[in-house]
Amino acid sequence: MALAAMVAAMGVSTGSANAAEFKFAGPLDAYTLDPHAVSNTLIFAVLSNVYEPLVRRNAEQKLEPALATEWKQIDDLSWEFTLREGVKFHNGNPFTADDVIFSLTRGKAGGIKSNIASMASIEKDGDYKVVIKTIAPNPILPNQIVNWFIMDEEWAEENGAVAPGSANNSTETYANRNVNGTGPYKISSRDPGVKTIFEANPDWWDKLSGNVDKATFFIIPNPSTRVSALLSGEVDMIESVPPQDTGRIDQTTGFRVQAGNDLRTIYLQPDVARDELIFGSVKDKNPFKDVKVRKAMQLAIDTTAIQKRIMRNYSTPIGTPIGIEVAGNTSELATPVAADVDQAKALMEEAGYGEGFAVTLDCTNDRFMNDEATCLAIAASLDRIGIKVTPRAQTTSQWAKQVNPPEYNTSLALLGYSPFTYDAHIFMTSIATTRDPEKGLGSFNIGGYSNPKVDELIVASGKETDPAKRTAQIGEALQIIKDDVGFIPIHQLKQLWGVRDGVEVVQPADLGYPLRYFKVAE
Repeated sequence: MALAAMVAAMGVSTGSANAAEFKFAGPLDAYTLDPHAVSNTLIFAVLSNVYEPLVRRNAEQKLEPALATEWKQIDDLSWEFTLREGVKFHNGNPFTADDVIFSLTRGKAGGIKSNIASMASIEKDGDYKVVIKTIAPNPILPNQIVNWFIMDEEWAEENGAVAPGSANNSTETYANRNVNGTGPYKISSRDPGVKTIFEANPDWWDKLSGNVDKATFFIIPNPSTRVSALLSGEVDMIESVPPQDTGRIDQTTGFRVQAGNDLRTIYLQPDVARDELIFGSVKDKNPFKDVKVRKAMQLAIDTTAIQKRIMRNYSTPIGTPIGIEVAGNTSELATPVAADVDQAKALMEEAGYGEGFAVTLDCTNDRFMNDEATCLAIAASLDRIGIKVTPRAQTTSQWAKQVNPPEYNTSLALLGYSPFTYDAHIFMTSIATTRDPEKGLGSFNIGGYSNPKVDELIVASGKETDPAKRTAQIGEALQIIKDDVGFIPIHQLKQLWGVRDGVEVVQPADLGYPLRYFKVAE
């Protein structure tokens, strides 16, 4: 069965007379520039300006051609991609099919392997056509590869970067700190943790829709300092505006808050894999293995109170760990479980933990909106049913070394996830399926959740080409996941950017910074 997927590439030329400089700031830096080291939303946001996939999303988040000009499914297990000719990497090397083949091999050895796990092999037909073979029929392959960036094989070999860096950033290659993509911008200067400077690529195959020819991304961890940098004119835009500062920005002449949809959801994941918690008071057993304890935790956490008091209504309580906009979710599944402390206490008694226990909660303090405050609020909620939580808030770089694969050194973690495919299957294969490192499945299943029926449904939905059947399979899997309480959903976020007047930005729900669309008035 063939499925044609040919879309006309769009681009509006802007003259050099309109070229502008743009400055923006966020709380956190991309901790690696290696596009295959880890599946991380911020890293993708930064690198999508430098590296390119075969298929990208436009300003409306619709699929469109990038390094592939067209694609089609030529049989149940084969997708054919026609590659764009005349494209050059930033160092002048030509882009060919060999780079695509290399990037698949490299990606499968790195932290993005869950994202490309469905691809079994790739073959070239000349220099500008490749055929990707999938393990099973895969109707959504183009959606899955928008963050699979293509690297220059020759450059990687010359610089000892054939193997990707590690997801926890404990091993480095040349690609950790250096880039060579085909994208609209080059990184001309970088001071990790301080700033990164992008300059427009004059040899890019496409044309900028905006007018930014130089952009500087500053790292300003302190929220108040970040807001001050905006209002003083030091930067044109900031991300992660604290909810409590939105009024201050909106009421200042010349500035506005841009609040957009955010695919990212925040959830708790307890360690249900180990027989004894590594950061808990209970010895010789693991209370999180008991679904009654997990249900009690969910009932004890008042997500509506967190929404109002911590997030100032810039979040929405949810019933599953994926956003309502994501294909496969439903309004019924998305309905959150209402807090009920009395029922939670009764479940703790039934499980044999009426006296409670102690555990450490690992969370970040610089990654997403009010992450540490949310962590503290969860700790206070769980204290009501006797679970004495010690929050351990760390910078993302330190948190990642501890919690990310292959360590999974946590007993309870506060996590965030944004399914860049806009489809539930990527959440299930990356996070909800039984961990299988060899196949790249469940790589970010931090707590080790496992249910054979869910695994079966994930496999079935991954190859089902009938949309109605596929939706039903995903819905059944999500219902089981919800009933198992292997994940405790907290909320879906809004993304808050502070922007000065005269600046036009595109704010995609996948949390990217698509500089090619940004415009700065003269």
